[in-house]
Amino acid sequence: MQLRLKRLLLDLPLATLALLAFSPLLLAVSLAIGLTSKGPVLFPQWRVGLDGEMFRMLKFRTIRVEACDESGLNQVVEKDCRVTPIGRFLRATSIDELPQLWNILVGDMAVVGPRPMVHGMRAAGVDYREAVPYYDYRHLVRPGLSGWAQVNGLRGPTSDMTSAKLRIDHDCAYVQNFSLGLDVGIILKTIFRQFLTGSGT
Repeated sequence: MQLRLKRLLLDLPLATLALLAFSPLLLAVSLAIGLTSKGPVLFPQWRVGLDGEMFRMLKFRTIRVEACDESGLNQVVEKDCRVTPIGRFLRATSIDELPQLWNILVGDMAVVGPRPMVHGMRAAGVDYREAVPYYDYRHLVRPGLSGWAQVNGLRGPTSDMTSAKLRIDHDCAYVQNFSLGLDVGIILKTIFRQFLTGSGT
């Protein structure tokens, strides 16, 4: 029941309002990407969603088109030469994630949930399912634009095994303790951490 209420009371209204509010920004970013680098404005990538189903997650393209990795396994690292100048700003402010509001509207994602990963994601070079046996537990809910792991600083490359496992532990803790109140708290922390302080990576 709470998951249904979450969809009706949080996901649909917030995604709709955010798309309307951010429409000038979305247009400006689209123009900036189109004018400063060749290739499409959006970068769709297959991700694992609810119950392990695959969906195409949308992001603003932040990498030179010839260097884009559709598999998602070649993760972006700090000072990655593949990232465009405007892409660095978009990634630092998490503005590159805003097209996922559409994924929320169509039901692929939620505002809050474990961040969707690519199929075959590795942790320190090891398949996540081998490194963390309970990895798939995180797929019991829709993946989110933000999540409990992200607001606790667990985002970016998964090259360190300790932090990679800790990220999954936070995802699983979210699934176990899900409530509308927890979602509201994560949304508020996300606004502060990712957008107001520019702590994205």
